[in-house]
Amino acid sequence: MSVLPDPGATRAVLIGTSHYDHLESLPAVSNNLTALAEALTGPTSWTLPQEHCTILSNPTTAEMTMAAVRAAAEQARDTVLIYFAGHGLVDPEGDLYLAMPQSKQRRVETGLPYRWIRQALLNGRADRCVVVLDCCYSGLALGTMGGPSDLADQAAVEGTFLLAAAAETRQALAPPDETCTAFTGELLDTLQTGIPNGPELIDFGALYRHLRIRLAAKGRPDPQARDRNTGARLALGRNLACLPTTATTPSADGEPATARSWPSPSGIRTVRGFFKSLADVRVTSGLTHQMVSQRSGGRISPGTVSRLLNRESLPKTWHTTAAFLSACGVPDQQVAEWYAVWTRLLTDTTTDAAPHTVPHPRQHQKPTTLQRLTGRLSRRNGRSRDHRSGSS
Repeated sequence: MSVLPDPGATRAVLIGTSHYDHLESLPAVSNNLTALAEALTGPTSWTLPQEHCTILSNPTTAEMTMAAVRAAAEQARDTVLIYFAGHGLVDPEGDLYLAMPQSKQRRVETGLPYRWIRQALLNGRADRCVVVLDCCYSGLALGTMGGPSDLADQAAVEGTFLLAAAAETRQALAPPDETCTAFTGELLDTLQTGIPNGPELIDFGALYRHLRIRLAAKGRPDPQARDRNTGARLALGRNLACLPTTATTPSADGEPATARSWPSPSGIRTVRGFFKSLADVRVTSGLTHQMVSQRSGGRISPGTVSRLLNRESLPKTWHTTAAFLSACGVPDQQVAEWYAVWTRLLTDTTTDAAPHTVPHPRQHQKPTTLQRLTGRLSRRNGRSRDHRSGSS
């Protein structure tokens, strides 16, 4: 079953080099970074918080790039995504290294060896790792990128999904009249328009198959992919080509006549992920806020639905969330699973907040003996000063 990651426990690092001192520049790469960041933080993809999506445009050193990669791999609990666009080069031993602004051909010390990124991901704590490489192997004329057929074999990462733009020895164009590079542009277009007759969620397996068809139809090189440990089931976004525009007609028992795959609460780790999945439930149902209210029998108003889906803190009571899920058509068994997740998150939130609670002093606490003596002495000293002041 395809799943979207929990945005609160997910990190992304988008790396791109568009300007080079010794290689041909790729100005479209900077557009790649901006557009992909907007997609990942948008409502139909991962809805990542801005601080969870790091953009490194023209990083000057491999050290600063690896610091961001290691931080993301360490902080992520659900998914970590590493994206690179720019020139990809091959060292004398045949290993891949990613070109930085000052990189040179066959000078691996001027770039970033891919194996460093691979090792950082293997040492991280995320359940899933995604690597997307939109790069070349040599310094070609402006607007061209290429690479040999064994790119995925060189860049394989255990427990991840690897998606690579260059899979053949032929050149892969980054047309100067297009905003983004050919591969990333096609990826972004898929997220923006969807896959006709495709799945409800665009997982990486479906994305890879769609990209191969689309790029081949345009005479561009086929991308390459490698799936380890079911990484292909991780979704990059909702399929906008198959989202319901209106609610499905309910059957006699109140359930939608056409069964849909409801977002599973099993992968929720954070409060942010809880509300992201709740929003996905409404999208899956095809119901407006008004229709959810009507199906709840008036238990929740359209305004309550809106406030619930736009909260940042977990509700202290369960009844509003339960009414929302039931009104959307979520089966009772899954509503019970949602309740278990809500209970766990509420417990975790309360536990995390407890050490920071500062007890307030009691308003009517009796003074101690020392406090009474100190007070008497202060009053005596005050009367003595007043007496001396009056006699002068």
